[in-house]
Amino acid sequence: MQRIVILGNAGSGKSTLARALGKRLGVPVVHLDTLFWEPGWVEPDATQFRERVRDALTTDAWVCEGNYSRRTFDLRLPSADLIIWLDTPRLTCLRRVIVRSVLNRPRPDLPAGCREKLDQAFLEFLKFVWQFDHGYRQGIEAVLVAIGPTVPTVHLRDRREIAAFLAQLPATPATRPSSIN
Repeated sequence: MQRIVILGNAGSGKSTLARALGKRLGVPVVHLDTLFWEPGWVEPDATQFRERVRDALTTDAWVCEGNYSRRTFDLRLPSADLIIWLDTPRLTCLRRVIVRSVLNRPRPDLPAGCREKLDQAFLEFLKFVWQFDHGYRQGIEAVLVAIGPTVPTVHLRDRREIAAFLAQLPATPATRPSSIN
């Protein structure tokens, strides 16, 4: 496995798993949120975002976390060796999003100038998290089937399954940067 795409709800553990995989396999990690958002949670021009993603994936090996299916699957899936779907229960995702937002610690998967805060946009985001499996996931899966139907997919539901998955991978000394922002 040299090129891995990680998908899942907000709070499912995509960034955490990406960092663990990057360290274990010695490959760079691409956090799509850091490539997408401008300071203050401003959306970039679509072309600019796609160029950032294309540039980040020019290496031979990478772990790329984030959904952005309609915007980037055509750039990521044709060269992906594996897709990991994190099927984390939505209550767990919701709890994690609330806790990380309340703690408001700097995170390597957040772009510069974007801090999580408790406001109206946050409440809308919580609604998105709660409705992800019933309102958004089907759209992501439809684009996946259209663009990457033959890419092997692994479904992981919890920390135990993630730990078992990581344990069966060969450990490779990190020889490249661990993160691409």
